[in-house]
Amino acid sequence: MTAIWFLLILLCLLMYVVLDGYDLGIGIATLIEPDAGYRHEMLEEVAQAWDANETWLVLLGVSLWAGFPLAFGVLLPHAYLPVIVMLFALIVRGVSVEMASQAHPAPRWERAFGGSSLIAALAQGVAVATLVSHLTLLFPGSPFGAIGWFSALSAATVTCGYLALGYAYLKWKATGRLRARAGHRGAVSAVLALLLAGACFAAVGTTDAPLSLHGPARIIAFAGLLLFAVAGVVTSVTTSRPTSSYDGLPLAGLVTAVVTLVIALVVARYPVLAPPDLTLASTASPPRTQAFLAVGVGLNVPLILFYNWFAHHAFRSTAPNHHRRDTTAGASR
Repeated sequence: MTAIWFLLILLCLLMYVVLDGYDLGIGIATLIEPDAGYRHEMLEEVAQAWDANETWLVLLGVSLWAGFPLAFGVLLPHAYLPVIVMLFALIVRGVSVEMASQAHPAPRWERAFGGSSLIAALAQGVAVATLVSHLTLLFPGSPFGAIGWFSALSAATVTCGYLALGYAYLKWKATGRLRARAGHRGAVSAVLALLLAGACFAAVGTTDAPLSLHGPARIIAFAGLLLFAVAGVVTSVTTSRPTSSYDGLPLAGLVTAVVTLVIALVVARYPVLAPPDLTLASTASPPRTQAFLAVGVGLNVPLILFYNWFAHHAFRSTAPNHHRRDTTAGASR
């Protein structure tokens, strides 16, 4: 049952990173998009499904609390500051995307949307870096104790990865000049995210939680997953060109890279959650508790999956208004 709970948490994490990652990335991209019409298009792409995407964050927190309460209780105090900042940013982001969508033009709400997306991504990167810190059952330090050079590197990596996912999604959904811009900028963001991720993997050996690659099977699995991740990024970059007609491949390549990188970290750290001795077995709730709670949580997973599918399926054919204006103007000329 402990392994099942861990797989459930891993599923929630991957779904959140991929789904909310792309719409956080689109929000960040609005900060560097000079065209007001394109910024509004980008915001509308997020307005269609942002609430469905963030549902996985709630299920992730509930699953960690229910399945591994000791891990939840130890990790959260060390990550209070970035988690609180992230939650406030997500609140501002949710309000701003709805206000900007309903009261266009609304440049101040659009800037709030972009800024809160950036802050949320940076805070998530800092929170992830907590997993390589030396954790104690009784938290004795300051709320800034877990923030250092590695957390800054992790924040930059997560933010750049989200930006690449956002541009890949726009390459798939947008048309015209916005599609071309997303392709160019997405390729640059994907390469930069890969380099930053490589720096994180190289630097993690200097932290309190170095990778544990003992045994040929674990080494082969880890190396194979990294190769898949690199192949995913290469696929994304090579198909991001505006001349490429495979608009879904940049996003598919990045999703492959994200999933394989996360699984590679699991392979290299299992069964340790965080140093020095926070393992799955030592932090899991009793088997009967897990079995009881698995019914409620398990029933919600297919519901949330359907919610995500329906939100994206219902707006799959939405055409960008700004592009229609460009096309109409071009035809009239």
